Formats: sequence, structure tokens, C-alpha cells
Amino acid sequence: MDNKERLRPSAGSDNAKRLRPTAEQLEKELNHEKYKRTYFFTLRNIIFTLITVSAVAVLVAVLLLPVLRIYGTSMTPTLSEGDYVVSVKGSEFKTGDVIAFYYNNKILVKRVIAQAGEWVDIDDDGTVYVNNHQIDEPYVVEKALGECDIDLPYQVPESKIFVMGDHRATSVDSRSTSVGCVESEQIVGKIVFRVWPLDGLGIVR
Repeated sequence: MDNKERLRPSAGSDNAKRLRPTAEQLEKELNHEKYKRTYFFTLRNIIFTLITVSAVAVLVAVLLLPVLRIYGTSMTPTLSEGDYVVSVKGSEFKTGDVIAFYYNNKILVKRVIAQAGEWVDIDDDGTVYVNNHQIDEPYVVEKALGECDIDLPYQVPESKIFVMGDHRATSVDSRSTSVGCVESEQIVGKIVFRVWPLDGLGIVR
């Protein structure tokens, strides 16, 4: 065996060199692993943020700012059937406020007319008086006595609110003994904003 044969590299040695990764390949693989870790970390954070925001939104919607859909025509022209409105939780209401309240497993929307202890009187033409003073009602298009079977003048019981719909001819409200006055425990909140339809977007007055 001559010297050339002894110095000839083996096939295994050549394969090992070919299989050994280059510095460029190592850097590329390292960057790929870093990218995967960054991608999954970012994805995890996005999912966590979305879940958190959704949970907070649901809690706010349910506990603080319930969104309600209007059914019926008792509040026209202020609110129409199909409108979506936002209500705000609270316990202080004044004459003219629009409130939502529970009644027989439904939610009704009416306007505050008088508070506990105040006297309500309504003429045959539908003009409303509170404590012998006619109240200003720019939200009413057409006055009407409507469905009224209470004895007038009527004193609002303690811890209750007298409410009426803006569409006086069709609204069934505190003028009827079937609904009566609203107790504080029934109240969902004050209607403050209409969010749908978009052409009606704005504050509810």
C-alpha cells in the first residue's frame, strides 16, 4: 500500500463534512425557532386580550350598560320598534327621563311622569298635571287620555314612580291598574343612547 492510499480520506469522513451544518444554516434555524416562539407568544397574548376584553364587555353590558331592543309602538315618536338603546344603571330619576323596567318577565320602556308622593291628574284631552302644574311634554305628538282606569287625581305611592308612554293613545302604563306604578326593584336603568339604526344614533331625550 503506497502513501497515496494511506492519505486518501474515507467515504465516512466526506459524509460527515457534508452533514455538518454551516454557520449560515445554524443562524437560519435559530432565527426560525425565535420566530416560532415570538409568533406563539404574540398569538397567546392576543387570544388572552380578546377573551379579557370580551368578558369585560359582557359584564359591562349586563351589569352597567344593558343594551335593549325596543318592541312595540308605545314610545313613538321618541323610540320606534327595532331600535337598540343603551341604558344606564341608577336609582335617581327625574320627570322626563326614559326608563326601562321589568314587568311580567318582559322589559317595558316608558317615561317618568311623577315621583312618590306627587299628585297626577290628566284631562280628558290628555293634558298631564303634576301637583296641579301642567308639565311640558315636547316629546308627545298627540295627547290622549288613553287606557286609564285609575281614580284621578292620583297620588303616587311611596317608593314608586308613575310612568307613561309617549304614544298616549296606545301605551298601557301607570294609567292602567294592570301595570301600575314602577317600584325601584323593577328598574333596569335610564335609557340614554340609541345605537341602532345608525341614522337615529344619538342621545335619547
